[in-house]
Amino acid sequence: MSGSTRVPRPGNLPERETEADFVSRPVRIAAAWSWRGIVIVLAVLPIIWLIGKAAIIVVPLLIALLLTALLVPLTNKLTNEFNWPKWLAMIVGMLVLFASITALVLLAVLAFRSGQQFDVNDLLRRYREFLAWLESTPLEISQELLDNALAEAVSWLQANATTLIQSTLSAGGAIAAVLTGTIFTLLAVVFYLFDGRRIWLFIVSLFPRNVRAAVDGAGERAWISTGHYVRVQVVVALIDAVGIFLGAVILQVPYALAIGIIVFLAAFVPLVGAFLSGALAVIVALLANGFWNAVIMLVIVVAVMAIESNVLQPLIMGPAMKLHPLAVLISVSAGSLFAGIGGAVFAVPLVAATKTMVKYIASGRWRGQPDPTAGLDDPDDDDDSLKVPARRPLVIRRRKRKETAA
Repeated sequence: MSGSTRVPRPGNLPERETEADFVSRPVRIAAAWSWRGIVIVLAVLPIIWLIGKAAIIVVPLLIALLLTALLVPLTNKLTNEFNWPKWLAMIVGMLVLFASITALVLLAVLAFRSGQQFDVNDLLRRYREFLAWLESTPLEISQELLDNALAEAVSWLQANATTLIQSTLSAGGAIAAVLTGTIFTLLAVVFYLFDGRRIWLFIVSLFPRNVRAAVDGAGERAWISTGHYVRVQVVVALIDAVGIFLGAVILQVPYALAIGIIVFLAAFVPLVGAFLSGALAVIVALLANGFWNAVIMLVIVVAVMAIESNVLQPLIMGPAMKLHPLAVLISVSAGSLFAGIGGAVFAVPLVAATKTMVKYIASGRWRGQPDPTAGLDDPDDDDDSLKVPARRPLVIRRRKRKETAA
């Protein structure tokens, strides 16, 4: 009927547009990723803060993990192939570690003692040559300027004696902390080698039962990746030492062997170790052979360090860790930027371990695997449950599968 005033049924009403309808789907997806990323960062920040506060405990534990990864192939070979008791294999591994470091240090000391001895007259002559070179430069630095600078330095030391004494006491405390951390690291290595499987299974038992197989398998692959990192780091340090040693031999710098050993040992401490060992080589070249010989030695040291950090580490470590060379370079740079020396040391193994863990969990190969902590549930009720559930190393399992397939 015409002129009807009936209200249209709700189903015939046009839908009202909301503000969300004007936001495109890519923007909504980006926003969803963004707020989830912010939540993850906010959750990680307190963990990083706690690690920083407990660095005196966390850093020795992490260093002990790297040392253990270096010794595990030896102890596993002794226990699996030669049926040695675990405690005896652990003792042999620790003795090998101590013997290797002691032999290198003793060899460096003997090389210094049997090498060329510096003459005071030669040192004074080098000093005069250095002054003459300074005066010939556009800066025209004379003996008088150096004497004035030395007098000002002495006056500053006298005026700040109290502050320096406090700093010295602080340095003494830092040395005590380093010694304590070293002892803590060695004890951690002993426990890792002797009872590492039980410690790891205790950590796995903290997770829900249905994901323990995934955590165990991911951790096993992360551990293998860490072992690859440590062995590659030894190779890189050896290349650094050989390069600087050959440069010192060619330039006839005294104590070349001792310098090479020091470079090898210091190469395990990124940034600071390379700088100090390279500076030692340049100073010895300056005192023994003069200014231009030291300049050439400096060029060799810088070239070796640049090749090691920008070429060798990405190219050698990348394939071993299954990381792109650019990822290795970015990891080391970011680690040193945000966490200093410790970040540079642990950045690459952390990134590689995270990658292998995520890849394994995402693959789903852990589904259907038994609970790895089945024998650790209630040790008080049954003496047999005190035995750690055995697990053959992943490398041996892969080798057996390849032999079976062949």
